[in-house]
Amino acid sequence: MARSFRGNPMIVTVTPNPAIDLTYQVAGIVPGGSHRVRPPLLRAGGKGINVARVLHGQGVPVRAVATAGGDTGTELAAGLGGIEHRLVPVGAATRRTIALVDQTDGETSIFNEFGASLLPAEWQALAAAVADELPGAAVLVGSGSLPEGAPADFYPGLVALARHAGIPAVVDASGGGLLSAASAGADLLKPNRAELLEATGERDLAAGARMLLRLGAHRVLVSNGAEGMLGFESGRPGQLSARLPQPLVGNPTGAGDAAVAGAASVLAAGELDLRVLLCRAAAWGSAAVLMPGAGEISPDWQELESDLIVEELS
Repeated sequence: MARSFRGNPMIVTVTPNPAIDLTYQVAGIVPGGSHRVRPPLLRAGGKGINVARVLHGQGVPVRAVATAGGDTGTELAAGLGGIEHRLVPVGAATRRTIALVDQTDGETSIFNEFGASLLPAEWQALAAAVADELPGAAVLVGSGSLPEGAPADFYPGLVALARHAGIPAVVDASGGGLLSAASAGADLLKPNRAELLEATGERDLAAGARMLLRLGAHRVLVSNGAEGMLGFESGRPGQLSARLPQPLVGNPTGAGDAAVAGAASVLAAGELDLRVLLCRAAAWGSAAVLMPGAGEISPDWQELESDLIVEELS
């Protein structure tokens, strides 16, 4: 039974580069071969929308803000179901992503289309829509890649909007977006190990995370695949590690988004303790692996959370 979080203040998620997600189950992928597959699982996606879907499924009040354009934008709107949302119309068609889940070895291959460029007026409309949604909100979450030509200050702008509203800003981005969000003083960053390496150039996860803290981020959670998740906090020596006794087998697509949703739900409840944030994020991220598509988590997440091995590392 999923725990109900109803009564918590609203979380606002922002997805500047949403997508229609197609997930195919394939009985063995042979490179260069021809494969027969059943119709895919199709749903509205993009990292921030996945975060909103997880929160909605767990009874956490959430409102998703995103762009939408073309026929795929119409599909995006239809696929949001009961999730409260505000879509900013744009001229460019919403992109698509494809996940191929190999049922023989459990490996998942993901193909992400690049997002089409937006006009300056469309970026301004998106920022205005976010600002309109913040009164009364508890947390602002900005997630995902940026389309080509995006303003360099997009994620710092979200952090500034959250600070003006007096609420935490959570950012899950990559590359320059991760660095600029750190420099803007984001309350929580949530890269995976590949994104951290890309942004910082540091192969050592602790060194990369501490670079983000030195830039100005307050907390950093790093997804480390089967090794679990690491938590870092400004002014706190060492780091926390949370992992399950055994890795889970399943579809990791959207696990990072579920982890962001878990952390945001904790912040929305007024909890700032790094251990609590880390454990909820790790549990929800792990629970997502057990589900067929991004944007949902297993109802057994509380058992997973209780099974976590949490260690303080120097």
